[in-house]
Amino acid sequence: MSAAEPTAPQLELLGEGRVALCGHWSHRDLTRSIATLRRALARLPRDTHWDLTSIGRMDSFGALVIWRAWGRTWPPHVALSPVVREALDRVAAARGESLPPQPRPRMTAALVLVGEGAFRLGRHATDFVALLGRIALDVMALAGQPGHWPLREITANLYKVGVQAMPVAALVGFLIGVVLSYLSALQLQTFGADVFIVNILGLGIIRELGPVLVSVLVAGRSGSAMTAQIGVMRVTEEIDALRVMGVSPYVRLVLPKVVALTLAMPMLVLWTSAVALLGGMVTADLQLNLGYGFFIQTLPRVVPPSNLLLALVKGLIFGLLIALVACHFGLRVKPNTESLAAKTTASVVSAITLVILVDAVLAIVTRRVGVPY
Repeated sequence: MSAAEPTAPQLELLGEGRVALCGHWSHRDLTRSIATLRRALARLPRDTHWDLTSIGRMDSFGALVIWRAWGRTWPPHVALSPVVREALDRVAAARGESLPPQPRPRMTAALVLVGEGAFRLGRHATDFVALLGRIALDVMALAGQPGHWPLREITANLYKVGVQAMPVAALVGFLIGVVLSYLSALQLQTFGADVFIVNILGLGIIRELGPVLVSVLVAGRSGSAMTAQIGVMRVTEEIDALRVMGVSPYVRLVLPKVVALTLAMPMLVLWTSAVALLGGMVTADLQLNLGYGFFIQTLPRVVPPSNLLLALVKGLIFGLLIALVACHFGLRVKPNTESLAAKTTASVVSAITLVILVDAVLAIVTRRVGVPY
Protein backbone atom coordinates (compact mmCIF):
# COMPACT_ATOMS: atom_id res chain seq x y z
CA MET A 1 0.00 0.00 0.00
CA SER A 2 1.58 3.28 -1.09
CA ALA A 3 1.91 6.28 1.18
CA ALA A 4 0.29 8.60 -1.38
CA GLU A 5 -2.89 6.57 -1.48
CA PRO A 6 -3.20 4.48 1.71
CA THR A 7 -6.82 3.53 1.19
CA ALA A 8 -6.52 2.25 -2.38
CA PRO A 9 -7.36 -1.48 -2.69
CA GLN A 10 -4.37 -3.54 -3.77
CA LEU A 11 -3.53 -7.13 -4.59
CA GLU A 12 0.01 -8.28 -3.70
CA LEU A 13 1.57 -11.55 -4.89
CA LEU A 14 3.72 -12.88 -2.04
CA GLY A 15 5.10 -15.88 -3.90
CA GLU A 16 4.63 -19.61 -3.27
CA GLY A 17 0.95 -19.35 -4.17
CA ARG A 18 0.17 -16.71 -1.56
CA VAL A 19 -1.79 -13.50 -2.18
CA ALA A 20 -2.47 -10.61 0.18
CA LEU A 21 -5.29 -8.11 -0.23
CA CYS A 22 -4.89 -4.75 1.49
CA GLY A 23 -6.40 -1.28 1.50
CA HIS A 24 -10.05 -0.36 1.70
CA TRP A 25 -12.33 -2.67 -0.33
CA SER A 26 -15.38 -0.46 -0.45
CA HIS A 27 -17.48 0.79 -3.34
CA ARG A 28 -15.96 4.27 -3.23
CA ASP A 29 -12.38 2.99 -3.17
CA LEU A 30 -12.93 0.28 -5.79
CA THR A 31 -14.51 2.55 -8.41
CA ARG A 32 -11.28 3.46 -10.19
CA SER A 33 -9.53 0.09 -10.25
CA ILE A 34 -12.41 -2.41 -10.23
CA ALA A 35 -11.78 -3.74 -13.74
CA THR A 36 -8.04 -4.27 -13.14
CA LEU A 37 -8.60 -5.99 -9.81
CA ARG A 38 -11.26 -8.30 -11.25
CA ARG A 39 -8.91 -9.44 -14.03
CA ALA A 40 -6.12 -10.01 -11.53
CA LEU A 41 -8.39 -12.00 -9.23
CA ALA A 42 -9.71 -14.11 -12.10
CA ARG A 43 -6.16 -15.23 -13.05
CA LEU A 44 -5.38 -16.67 -9.61
CA PRO A 45 -5.58 -20.49 -9.21
CA ARG A 46 -8.05 -22.26 -6.98
CA ASP A 47 -5.49 -23.42 -4.39
CA THR A 48 -4.19 -19.91 -3.69
CA HIS A 49 -3.47 -19.01 -0.05
CA TRP A 50 -5.44 -15.84 0.69
CA ASP A 51 -4.42 -13.28 3.30
CA LEU A 52 -7.15 -10.70 3.96
CA THR A 53 -5.97 -9.55 7.38
CA SER A 54 -4.59 -6.26 5.99
CA ILE A 55 -7.89 -5.02 4.61
CA GLY A 56 -8.84 -1.87 6.47
CA ARG A 57 -12.50 -1.44 5.53
CA MET A 58 -14.90 -3.58 3.50
CA ASP A 59 -18.52 -3.08 2.51
CA SER A 60 -20.94 -5.42 0.75
CA PHE A 61 -19.71 -4.40 -2.70
CA GLY A 62 -16.11 -5.27 -1.93
CA ALA A 63 -17.13 -8.53 -0.28
CA LEU A 64 -19.18 -9.42 -3.36
CA VAL A 65 -16.19 -8.79 -5.66
CA ILE A 66 -14.01 -11.17 -3.63
CA TRP A 67 -16.80 -13.72 -3.21
CA ARG A 68 -17.33 -13.92 -6.96
CA ALA A 69 -13.60 -14.22 -7.54
CA TRP A 70 -13.64 -17.27 -5.24
CA GLY A 71 -16.29 -18.89 -7.39
CA ARG A 72 -18.99 -18.30 -4.78
CA THR A 73 -17.47 -20.76 -2.33
CA TRP A 74 -14.91 -20.57 0.46
CA PRO A 75 -11.31 -21.27 -0.64
CA PRO A 76 -9.36 -24.00 1.18
CA HIS A 77 -6.74 -21.57 2.58
CA VAL A 78 -7.77 -18.11 3.78
CA ALA A 79 -6.81 -15.81 6.66
CA LEU A 80 -9.45 -13.25 7.70
CA SER A 81 -10.01 -10.55 10.23
CA PRO A 82 -13.35 -10.59 12.11
CA VAL A 83 -14.62 -7.54 10.20
CA VAL A 84 -13.84 -9.07 6.81
CA ARG A 85 -15.34 -12.42 7.78
CA GLU A 86 -18.55 -10.73 8.87
CA ALA A 87 -18.88 -8.91 5.53
CA LEU A 88 -18.20 -12.07 3.51
CA ASP A 89 -20.59 -14.12 5.61
CA ARG A 90 -23.29 -11.51 5.11
CA VAL A 91 -22.89 -11.54 1.32
CA ALA A 92 -22.76 -15.33 1.14
CA ALA A 93 -25.85 -15.73 3.33
CA ALA A 94 -27.82 -13.09 1.41
CA ARG A 95 -27.19 -14.91 -1.85
CA GLY A 96 -27.94 -18.30 -0.36
CA GLU A 97 -24.50 -19.62 -1.29
CA SER A 98 -22.99 -20.27 2.11
CA LEU A 99 -24.90 -23.49 2.67
CA PRO A 100 -23.08 -26.79 2.16
CA PRO A 101 -23.93 -28.78 -0.96
CA GLN A 102 -26.97 -31.01 -0.72
CA PRO A 103 -26.12 -34.64 -0.01
CA ARG A 104 -27.10 -37.31 -2.46
CA PRO A 105 -30.63 -38.62 -1.96
CA ARG A 106 -30.86 -41.83 0.03
CA MET A 107 -33.52 -44.43 0.53
CA THR A 108 -34.75 -42.60 3.63
CA ALA A 109 -35.07 -39.25 1.83
CA ALA A 110 -38.62 -40.03 0.67
CA LEU A 111 -39.60 -40.98 4.22
CA VAL A 112 -38.12 -37.72 5.54
CA LEU A 113 -40.06 -35.70 2.96
CA VAL A 114 -43.28 -37.46 3.89
CA GLY A 115 -42.63 -36.78 7.57
CA GLU A 116 -41.89 -33.11 6.97
CA GLY A 117 -45.03 -32.79 4.88
CA ALA A 118 -47.08 -34.43 7.62
CA PHE A 119 -45.70 -32.03 10.24
CA ARG A 120 -46.43 -29.02 8.00
CA LEU A 121 -49.95 -30.28 7.40
CA GLY A 122 -50.40 -30.76 11.13
CA ARG A 123 -49.27 -27.20 11.86
CA HIS A 124 -51.66 -25.85 9.22
CA ALA A 125 -54.52 -27.90 10.66
CA THR A 126 -53.75 -26.70 14.19
CA ASP A 127 -53.62 -23.04 13.14
CA PHE A 128 -56.78 -23.49 11.06
CA VAL A 129 -58.70 -24.91 14.02
CA ALA A 130 -57.33 -22.13 16.25
CA LEU A 131 -58.55 -19.52 13.75
CA LEU A 132 -61.98 -21.15 13.64
CA GLY A 133 -62.14 -21.20 17.44
CA ARG A 134 -61.09 -17.57 17.68
CA ILE A 135 -63.84 -16.55 15.27
CA ALA A 136 -66.38 -18.57 17.26
CA LEU A 137 -65.31 -16.82 20.48
CA ASP A 138 -65.57 -13.42 18.81
CA VAL A 139 -69.07 -14.23 17.53
CA MET A 140 -70.18 -15.29 21.03
CA ALA A 141 -68.66 -12.12 22.49
CA LEU A 142 -70.45 -9.96 19.90
CA ALA A 143 -73.76 -11.77 20.41
CA GLY A 144 -74.42 -9.71 23.52
CA GLN A 145 -73.19 -6.47 21.94
CA PRO A 146 -75.12 -5.91 18.69
CA GLY A 147 -73.73 -2.42 18.30
CA HIS A 148 -70.16 -3.71 18.04
CA TRP A 149 -70.75 -5.85 14.96
CA PRO A 150 -68.64 -4.66 11.99
CA LEU A 151 -71.67 -4.23 9.74
CA ARG A 152 -69.98 -1.71 7.46
CA GLU A 153 -67.07 -4.04 6.80
CA ILE A 154 -69.46 -6.97 6.23
CA THR A 155 -71.56 -5.09 3.69
CA ALA A 156 -68.46 -3.80 1.91
CA ASN A 157 -67.06 -7.32 1.61
CA LEU A 158 -70.47 -8.64 0.55
CA TYR A 159 -70.48 -6.16 -2.32
CA LYS A 160 -66.93 -7.06 -3.36
CA VAL A 161 -67.25 -10.84 -3.25
CA GLY A 162 -70.89 -11.04 -4.31
CA VAL A 163 -72.13 -8.24 -6.53
CA GLN A 164 -68.84 -7.60 -8.32
CA ALA A 165 -68.42 -11.32 -9.04
CA MET A 166 -71.79 -11.66 -10.79
CA PRO A 167 -70.70 -10.61 -14.33
CA VAL A 168 -67.78 -13.03 -14.59
CA ALA A 169 -69.82 -15.80 -12.94
CA ALA A 170 -72.64 -15.26 -15.41
CA LEU A 171 -70.29 -15.29 -18.40
CA VAL A 172 -68.51 -18.47 -17.34
CA GLY A 173 -71.77 -20.15 -16.34
CA PHE A 174 -73.45 -19.37 -19.65
CA LEU A 175 -70.50 -20.71 -21.65
CA ILE A 176 -70.30 -23.86 -19.51
CA GLY A 177 -74.01 -24.45 -20.07
CA VAL A 178 -73.58 -24.02 -23.82
CA VAL A 179 -70.63 -26.42 -23.99
CA LEU A 180 -72.25 -29.06 -21.77
CA SER A 181 -75.52 -28.89 -23.72
CA TYR A 182 -73.75 -29.09 -27.08
CA LEU A 183 -71.66 -32.13 -26.12
CA SER A 184 -74.63 -33.89 -24.55
CA ALA A 185 -76.79 -33.23 -27.62
CA LEU A 186 -74.23 -34.91 -29.88
CA GLN A 187 -74.41 -38.12 -27.84
CA LEU A 188 -78.17 -38.11 -27.18
CA GLN A 189 -78.98 -37.70 -30.89
CA THR A 190 -77.17 -40.96 -31.55
CA PHE A 191 -79.59 -42.92 -29.32
CA GLY A 192 -82.69 -40.85 -29.99
CA ALA A 193 -82.86 -39.68 -26.36
CA ASP A 194 -83.04 -35.97 -27.02
CA VAL A 195 -85.49 -35.20 -24.22
CA PHE A 196 -83.09 -36.47 -21.56
CA ILE A 197 -80.86 -33.45 -22.06
CA VAL A 198 -83.05 -31.68 -19.49
CA ASN A 199 -82.18 -34.35 -16.92
CA ILE A 200 -78.47 -34.13 -17.65
CA LEU A 201 -78.28 -30.34 -17.54
CA GLY A 202 -80.59 -29.99 -14.56
CA LEU A 203 -78.89 -32.51 -12.29
CA GLY A 204 -75.36 -31.79 -13.51
CA ILE A 205 -75.50 -28.01 -13.21
CA ILE A 206 -77.76 -27.52 -10.19
CA ARG A 207 -76.41 -30.36 -8.06
CA GLU A 208 -72.67 -30.44 -8.83
CA LEU A 209 -71.30 -28.18 -11.54
CA GLY A 210 -72.81 -24.93 -10.29
CA PRO A 211 -71.44 -24.99 -6.72
CA VAL A 212 -68.01 -26.30 -7.75
CA LEU A 213 -67.67 -23.88 -10.66
CA VAL A 214 -68.57 -20.89 -8.50
CA SER A 215 -66.20 -22.07 -5.76
CA VAL A 216 -63.26 -22.26 -8.17
CA LEU A 217 -64.04 -18.79 -9.50
CA VAL A 218 -64.44 -17.30 -6.04
CA ALA A 219 -61.29 -18.99 -4.72
CA GLY A 220 -59.25 -17.54 -7.57
CA ARG A 221 -60.88 -14.11 -7.48
CA SER A 222 -62.02 -13.28 -3.94
CA GLY A 223 -59.92 -15.78 -1.96
CA SER A 224 -56.66 -14.54 -3.43
CA ALA A 225 -57.72 -10.92 -2.84
CA MET A 226 -58.47 -11.65 0.82
CA THR A 227 -55.11 -13.34 1.34
CA ALA A 228 -53.26 -10.53 -0.42
CA GLN A 229 -55.07 -7.82 1.56
CA ILE A 230 -54.32 -9.38 4.95
CA GLY A 231 -50.78 -10.25 3.80
CA VAL A 232 -50.04 -6.68 2.77
CA MET A 233 -51.29 -5.49 6.14
CA ARG A 234 -48.88 -7.95 7.73
CA VAL A 235 -46.00 -6.65 5.62
CA THR A 236 -46.80 -3.01 6.41
CA GLU A 237 -47.39 -3.86 10.12
CA GLU A 238 -50.96 -2.52 10.04
CA ILE A 239 -52.20 -5.59 11.92
CA ASP A 240 -49.70 -4.88 14.70
CA ALA A 241 -50.94 -1.30 14.77
CA LEU A 242 -54.53 -2.52 15.22
CA ARG A 243 -53.45 -4.66 18.18
CA VAL A 244 -51.60 -1.70 19.72
CA MET A 245 -54.77 0.40 19.46
CA GLY A 246 -56.76 -2.36 21.17
CA VAL A 247 -58.69 -3.35 18.00
CA SER A 248 -59.07 -7.07 17.35
CA PRO A 249 -57.86 -7.87 13.80
CA TYR A 250 -60.08 -10.95 13.84
CA VAL A 251 -63.22 -8.87 14.36
CA ARG A 252 -62.31 -6.14 11.87
CA LEU A 253 -60.54 -8.20 9.19
CA VAL A 254 -61.32 -11.91 9.41
CA LEU A 255 -64.93 -12.01 10.64
CA PRO A 256 -66.37 -9.64 7.97
CA LYS A 257 -64.73 -11.64 5.17
CA VAL A 258 -65.95 -14.97 6.53
CA VAL A 259 -69.51 -13.76 7.08
CA ALA A 260 -69.71 -11.97 3.72
CA LEU A 261 -68.41 -14.86 1.63
CA THR A 262 -70.54 -17.40 3.51
CA LEU A 263 -73.66 -15.36 2.73
CA ALA A 264 -72.69 -14.49 -0.84
CA MET A 265 -71.79 -17.97 -2.07
CA PRO A 266 -75.34 -19.47 -2.05
CA MET A 267 -76.62 -16.47 -4.00
CA LEU A 268 -73.76 -16.78 -6.50
CA VAL A 269 -74.45 -20.50 -6.87
CA LEU A 270 -78.12 -19.80 -7.60
CA TRP A 271 -77.24 -17.02 -10.06
CA THR A 272 -74.58 -19.00 -11.93
CA SER A 273 -76.69 -22.17 -12.12
CA ALA A 274 -79.64 -20.19 -13.56
CA VAL A 275 -77.45 -18.57 -16.23
CA ALA A 276 -75.81 -21.92 -17.06
CA LEU A 277 -79.25 -23.52 -17.50
CA LEU A 278 -80.18 -20.61 -19.76
CA GLY A 279 -77.14 -21.31 -21.93
CA GLY A 280 -77.98 -25.00 -22.04
CA MET A 281 -81.59 -24.23 -22.92
CA VAL A 282 -80.56 -21.99 -25.83
CA THR A 283 -78.21 -24.66 -27.20
CA ALA A 284 -80.83 -27.40 -26.76
CA ASP A 285 -83.27 -25.35 -28.82
CA LEU A 286 -80.71 -24.82 -31.57
CA GLN A 287 -79.31 -28.36 -31.66
CA LEU A 288 -82.30 -30.56 -30.77
CA ASN A 289 -85.25 -28.27 -31.54
CA LEU A 290 -86.44 -28.52 -27.94
CA GLY A 291 -88.52 -25.43 -27.25
CA TYR A 292 -88.01 -23.18 -24.27
CA GLY A 293 -91.46 -24.01 -22.95
CA PHE A 294 -90.78 -27.76 -22.95
CA PHE A 295 -87.45 -27.21 -21.16
CA ILE A 296 -88.98 -24.99 -18.46
CA GLN A 297 -91.93 -27.36 -17.89
CA THR A 298 -89.79 -30.51 -17.75
CA LEU A 299 -87.00 -29.18 -15.50
CA PRO A 300 -89.00 -29.08 -12.19
CA ARG A 301 -90.35 -32.59 -12.85
CA VAL A 302 -87.02 -34.31 -13.50
CA VAL A 303 -84.97 -32.32 -10.96
CA PRO A 304 -86.50 -32.50 -7.45
CA PRO A 305 -86.33 -29.31 -5.34
CA SER A 306 -84.02 -31.05 -2.84
CA ASN A 307 -81.21 -30.67 -5.38
CA LEU A 308 -81.53 -26.90 -5.24
CA LEU A 309 -81.45 -26.99 -1.44
CA LEU A 310 -78.37 -29.23 -1.59
CA ALA A 311 -76.66 -26.77 -3.97
CA LEU A 312 -77.35 -23.85 -1.61
CA VAL A 313 -75.98 -25.80 1.37
CA LYS A 314 -72.87 -26.64 -0.65
CA GLY A 315 -72.44 -22.97 -1.50
CA LEU A 316 -72.72 -22.07 2.18
CA ILE A 317 -70.08 -24.64 3.19
CA PHE A 318 -67.73 -23.82 0.31
CA GLY A 319 -67.93 -20.09 1.00
CA LEU A 320 -67.06 -20.63 4.66
CA LEU A 321 -64.10 -22.87 3.77
CA ILE A 322 -62.71 -20.52 1.11
CA ALA A 323 -62.87 -17.52 3.44
CA LEU A 324 -61.24 -19.40 6.31
CA VAL A 325 -58.43 -20.72 4.11
CA ALA A 326 -57.82 -17.27 2.61
CA CYS A 327 -57.61 -15.60 6.02
CA HIS A 328 -55.51 -18.45 7.42
CA PHE A 329 -52.82 -18.02 4.78
CA GLY A 330 -53.05 -14.23 4.93
CA LEU A 331 -52.25 -14.27 8.65
CA ARG A 332 -49.25 -16.55 8.00
CA VAL A 333 -47.57 -14.10 5.60
CA LYS A 334 -44.13 -13.03 6.74
CA PRO A 335 -43.00 -9.40 6.35
CA ASN A 336 -41.55 -9.80 2.84
CA THR A 337 -42.97 -9.78 -0.67
CA GLU A 338 -41.78 -13.29 -1.51
CA SER A 339 -43.83 -14.75 1.34
CA LEU A 340 -46.84 -12.71 0.21
CA ALA A 341 -46.72 -14.21 -3.30
CA ALA A 342 -46.16 -17.75 -2.00
CA LYS A 343 -49.00 -17.61 0.53
CA THR A 344 -51.43 -16.13 -2.00
CA THR A 345 -50.70 -18.98 -4.42
CA ALA A 346 -50.96 -21.55 -1.64
CA SER A 347 -54.27 -20.04 -0.56
CA VAL A 348 -55.89 -20.46 -3.98
CA VAL A 349 -54.55 -23.98 -4.51
CA SER A 350 -55.51 -25.12 -1.01
CA ALA A 351 -59.00 -23.64 -1.23
CA ILE A 352 -59.75 -25.29 -4.58
CA THR A 353 -58.36 -28.63 -3.39
CA LEU A 354 -60.36 -28.49 -0.16
CA VAL A 355 -63.56 -27.61 -2.03
CA ILE A 356 -63.15 -30.57 -4.38
CA LEU A 357 -62.43 -32.94 -1.47
CA VAL A 358 -65.46 -31.75 0.51
CA ASP A 359 -67.64 -31.93 -2.61
CA ALA A 360 -66.57 -35.55 -3.15
CA VAL A 361 -67.46 -36.40 0.45
CA LEU A 362 -70.84 -34.66 0.16
CA ALA A 363 -71.53 -36.43 -3.14
CA ILE A 364 -71.04 -39.80 -1.43
CA VAL A 365 -73.04 -38.86 1.67
CA THR A 366 -75.97 -37.39 -0.31
CA ARG A 367 -75.95 -39.88 -3.19
CA ARG A 368 -79.57 -40.89 -2.46
CA VAL A 369 -80.86 -37.33 -1.94
CA GLY A 370 -82.74 -35.71 -4.80
CA VAL A 371 -81.90 -38.36 -7.41
CA PRO A 372 -84.99 -39.90 -9.05
CA TYR A 373 -84.93 -43.66 -9.55
